[in-house]
Amino acid sequence: MKMRFYNARIITMNGREIINGELHTDGDTITYVGAEAKPGDFDKEVDCGGDVLMPGFKNAHTHTAMTFSRSLSDEYQLNDWLFKAIFPREAKLTADYVYWLSKLGFAEYLSGGVTSCFDMYFERDAQAKSAVETGIRNVFVGGVNDFGGIEALEDDYIKFNQYDDLISHKIGFHAEYTTSLDLMKTIRDIAHKYEAPVFSHLSETEAEVNGCKERYGKSPVVLLDELGMYDFGGGGFHCVWFDDQDLEIYKKKGLYAVLNAGSNLKLASGIAPAAKYFREGINVAIGTDGAGSNNSLDMFREMYMDTVLSNVVEKDAAAVDPFNVLKAATTGGALAMGLNDSDILASGKKADFIRLNMKDPAMQPENNIINNIVYSGSKALVKMTVVAGKILYEDGKFYTIDMEDVVSNCNKIMEQLR
Repeated sequence: MKMRFYNARIITMNGREIINGELHTDGDTITYVGAEAKPGDFDKEVDCGGDVLMPGFKNAHTHTAMTFSRSLSDEYQLNDWLFKAIFPREAKLTADYVYWLSKLGFAEYLSGGVTSCFDMYFERDAQAKSAVETGIRNVFVGGVNDFGGIEALEDDYIKFNQYDDLISHKIGFHAEYTTSLDLMKTIRDIAHKYEAPVFSHLSETEAEVNGCKERYGKSPVVLLDELGMYDFGGGGFHCVWFDDQDLEIYKKKGLYAVLNAGSNLKLASGIAPAAKYFREGINVAIGTDGAGSNNSLDMFREMYMDTVLSNVVEKDAAAVDPFNVLKAATTGGALAMGLNDSDILASGKKADFIRLNMKDPAMQPENNIINNIVYSGSKALVKMTVVAGKILYEDGKFYTIDMEDVVSNCNKIMEQLR
């Protein structure tokens, strides 16, 4: 299908310029982005009426099927939350449960302008089926720990990197504190075999970092680096408690710090030093984490928090440039996930983009469009979400998801899990 989107303000994320022009697609690919009007033979033409077109958000840390845990255990800090509220219920999850719970999460992503997610969970066949049916990009990352997963890590890596154009897989494990040293070495060996980046939860809490130092005499970042875990890149989720040595390793190796402000605040884990990451030239991406620890899957809210919290920590209202945060939420996430053809809007890139309503009161007056999106934007702005050249969501309507069916099934599932 060939589509033309015209009369648009286009934020390509390939620099700060906003183009007044149009964008064309052919199948799953962008064929033109520019100021020159180019009518032609299109199957669909959309007058954007001055609305913004920009790359879709890349939710760079998710546990999508954890929608079951939304508002279910809000009184715990991280360790108790995991071991008292989450792990016992996860033990009851079936493939069918994960299928429906994932579809609920995908609906929330699409309505919030998210075109791809970086997901650490299990029952991957069920989630992959749900993602392909929905039409969203889903990048898996291994969640191996001492409770299991290593026996399938390499097979999953091979399988899901050949599964479908919308599905891919990265090497990963849950965290240092849930994974033995011998097991981490095995994961490293698999990563080296495929020359693959490695991702994990990392330095999320002060207690986690202190525990690692007690066990090994060094921080989790230093431990993983010395193990050779980062020899082919990768990064960490949360990255709250970094010291100068950790920062230097991330900068030198070109690793990705994936920030999760909402989850870190809700679980009282701390505030990641985002301003320092940007200042030091460290690669940054943004994710929501799961619905149990956030509880929202809203990337607008994450961008706002990452910006203003850093300003407070730095005691400087200009500590973080909103453009850098928007870039982290789009381009940064794409590159962290290995979606190098979905990072910006340009000819030859994948047609993964969103349309934002510039007539919304929160977007007016147009003193600074980028700042408006980061500081005053919300999911209410998202008029359209396009993935691989297909319109999946538009003006409150899902084209690939039956929400009544999803809601009914998810609530039946919760009757069992509660």
